[in-house]
Amino acid sequence: MPQRPTHAERSITASGLARLLARLDPDPDRAAQEYERLRLMLVKFFDWRGASPPDECADETIDRLAAKLDVGTTIDHVFRYAHGIARLVLMERARRQAQVPIEQTDPSRLRAAWPVTPTPPLRECFVRCLAALPDESRRLVLEYYDGAVGQKKIDDRERLARALGISDNALRSRVFRIRHRLERCTSACVAAADARGLDAALRHVTGVSDTSDEDS
Repeated sequence: MPQRPTHAERSITASGLARLLARLDPDPDRAAQEYERLRLMLVKFFDWRGASPPDECADETIDRLAAKLDVGTTIDHVFRYAHGIARLVLMERARRQAQVPIEQTDPSRLRAAWPVTPTPPLRECFVRCLAALPDESRRLVLEYYDGAVGQKKIDDRERLARALGISDNALRSRVFRIRHRLERCTSACVAAADARGLDAALRHVTGVSDTSDEDS
């Protein structure tokens, strides 16, 4: 099975992972493919609902699913059960996020559904880095995270993908790349502001690299 990025909070055990793979398919190769399909489904679930970072939310869901299997919990339909766990993880993340003041937010984890009133220098750095994006990338990321919620968000993103002539997955991948560059630029600017002052940091924000890969 392909290696996944590890997160400090991951709790999956070898026995839990083995049980999960066995439930997905008796054949190891097909089980690995089903694992990737399950994880992609979960990443999509969290991304479309604004949970961040969606890959870590997906991994947390898989860890909990594996733990349930490891203690002998009866699970008739793995994907359906995983979806139920994902909904719980989503609610817990939203609850925790609501309790964290913006001034305590790690700039490196700046969400693409950005807060309306972040504190300086986060606000100034973010605005400068956003302005430094190529026009097309800036419009795309702002349309993708336009504040809509629920089914309207899903419908709007589907329409955006169709307008660009790409798949939903390709749209997500493209936005993720833009968001990563924007977060990296913002984090570097905030760090420079701490070291040299905000004015100096803002002067050094230039065009944010936007070499787009070909989407399929």
